[in-house]
Amino acid sequence: MHSVTKQISFCYGHRLLEYSGKCRHLHGHNGLLEVVVESETLDKLGMVMDFSDISAVVKTWVDTELDHKMLLNEADPIIAMMKAHDQPYVTTKGNPTAEAIAKLVYDYAKSKGIPVKSVTLWETPTSYAGYGT
Repeated sequence: MHSVTKQISFCYGHRLLEYSGKCRHLHGHNGLLEVVVESETLDKLGMVMDFSDISAVVKTWVDTELDHKMLLNEADPIIAMMKAHDQPYVTTKGNPTAEAIAKLVYDYAKSKGIPVKSVTLWETPTSYAGYGT
């Protein structure tokens, strides 16, 4: 099996509802995504997939939909304030954990026909979560 990995950096904020640790407060991260694409065969140029093609789909979406936005549980009461002050946010079903964000990106890449094997989100330089097959 052949694979390539594309790294995508983005900034986001979030908080976790019903969590007793520090992450219950609004805070931000400089996230690093690792999108692993794999294939049994290589294309006519000898590639699994061109890195720029992964960027054109996944990085463009991340930059547009997630970068510099607050990722919030759809039940978060702060959403009313975000709306009132015209602040950018994205809602998720449940808490926007690193695990949930990795799955969100994975699902998007899959929906666009990218043969993604896994997505890993490095939330800090020492902590990451992933989703994949």
